Amino acid sequence: MQHPTEQPLPQGGSTEPPTGGSGPGRVPAGRGERGPEAGALPLAGFTVGVTAARRAEELGALLERRGAAVLHAPALRIVPLPDDAELLAATKELIDAAPDVVVATTAIGFRGWIEAADGWGLGEELIAGLRGVELLARGPKVRGAIRAAGLTEEWSPGSESMAEVLDRLLGEGVDGRRIAVQLHGEPLPGFVEALREAGAEVVGVPVYRWQPPEDIGPVDRLLDALVARQVDAVTFTSAPAAAGLLERARERGLREALLAVLRQDVLVACVGPVTATPLAAHDIPTAQPERFRLGPLVQLLCAELPARARALPVAGHRIEIRGHAVLVDGELRPVPPAGMALLRALARRPGWVVPRAELLRALPGAGRDEHAVETAMARLRTSLGAPKLVHTVVKRGYRLALDAAVEDKYGDGSGEPPAAP
Repeated sequence: MQHPTEQPLPQGGSTEPPTGGSGPGRVPAGRGERGPEAGALPLAGFTVGVTAARRAEELGALLERRGAAVLHAPALRIVPLPDDAELLAATKELIDAAPDVVVATTAIGFRGWIEAADGWGLGEELIAGLRGVELLARGPKVRGAIRAAGLTEEWSPGSESMAEVLDRLLGEGVDGRRIAVQLHGEPLPGFVEALREAGAEVVGVPVYRWQPPEDIGPVDRLLDALVARQVDAVTFTSAPAAAGLLERARERGLREALLAVLRQDVLVACVGPVTATPLAAHDIPTAQPERFRLGPLVQLLCAELPARARALPVAGHRIEIRGHAVLVDGELRPVPPAGMALLRALARRPGWVVPRAELLRALPGAGRDEHAVETAMARLRTSLGAPKLVHTVVKRGYRLALDAAVEDKYGDGSGEPPAAP
């Protein structure tokens, strides 16, 4: 049997959903800024969707400081611990009949459990009961929370992996033993089932549970932006958030469109493999950091998104086409959506003439009037600040003024010209 590898979100920080500003929505950090400082930011010009409900402010701030525009849409909400009747019932059950082993999986969950028990007047009884059991901590942060409560853990895995915890328990033998497992937002079916199959009685401690968000508006706006390909990356820090976004897309009749976008056009970044499970079930490729933390997740985006941007030598300048902006010689130049659509169409065949009719089809919501292309092109040139980057070819169309003097003149490392239009 393959053991699950769990990686709950690192603990601490805010649990409030808004990311910057006065409420959920797009935070145009790095947008409209000029100068080398703005251009040097690794995420400048990119839009990143954040689906987290917990530690959203911290994640959003990390992304904003690196230049990203953040579109925050909590795909779930956490049931407040003092109001959780299931947690109260589990706590009373464990006080009345102490388990042999308690597995603590997250620091914020363990602390919240103790605080909730205090609020119910059961804190001292719970601590007293936990002193007499084998207490296992999934990682160093959980270990710190256990010690802060005046308790001492029996053991903690070096890998911070629930698979290693499971190996230890099965190696010791669990037949006839009563094991309490602190759940961290979603069930641990592989872990729990393996213990039960080996003869253990397992008591789940639902320290925090997920429910759909009270305000579904931000999720719908994120879905609309994703389907319209106005988002460059979307982040997930829990499996329920991923499942929740997919479920909302299904309810709105957008699931197939969303799946197509996530499979090909948008970088999907997950904090770890368990978080990615609902996405993998739909064949959505995901990127994951080596360490299951927010910092490495942001570092992953900082490496992956610029690497996906198209860089070209044009008319003596170096341009890098990002999500909603272009770096021109390292200077960030925001570009309207219509201009970005034209620029991407031109960049698909750099140096080649692209007919007006083809450019018209590339414009979002365009009709049949090719004058719309001329208007959008004029605005694109103004936004880029270098009109000679795009040449007009009379009665034919437009082309990027590709600099043939640059060794890698097509910007793809091949030195080969693109296929003829």
